[in-house]
Amino acid sequence: MSCLPRLSQSLRARGYRVTPQRLAILEALHHDGHLSPAQVYERVRQTGMTEATVYRTLEFLRANGIVFAAQREGGRLTYELAGASHHHLVCRACGAQVDLEAAAFQELIASLEQQSGYRLEASHLTLFGLCPACQKDSKAQA
Repeated sequence: MSCLPRLSQSLRARGYRVTPQRLAILEALHHDGHLSPAQVYERVRQTGMTEATVYRTLEFLRANGIVFAAQREGGRLTYELAGASHHHLVCRACGAQVDLEAAAFQELIASLEQQSGYRLEASHLTLFGLCPACQKDSKAQA
């Protein structure tokens, strides 16, 4: 079932229009998720949308909690539709990704907030490492 009606309603409830550009980007993310701005542009360019419009719209949707932005290796951003808070493990070698439930980090985040006094925005974290397969490969090469 599509989450696009819920996200569209969320925009309308805040007084924003659901423009063809916003809808096209939401549809691209709905079908593929975890896309860079360039990948989003490739999926929506046939609509006549410019790359600058894609970047502006993604930032607008992020600022309004409609999409999540996650930083990948090298500072590259990817976007996905907002939903339940979750986190990612990403392999630095092969790029494999595993989604983790947010509950796994609740105690750690609460502890960090208590120690630092910060109010953390940790609804979408990305942690990097080596997946089991790449660990085996690196041991075999050593």
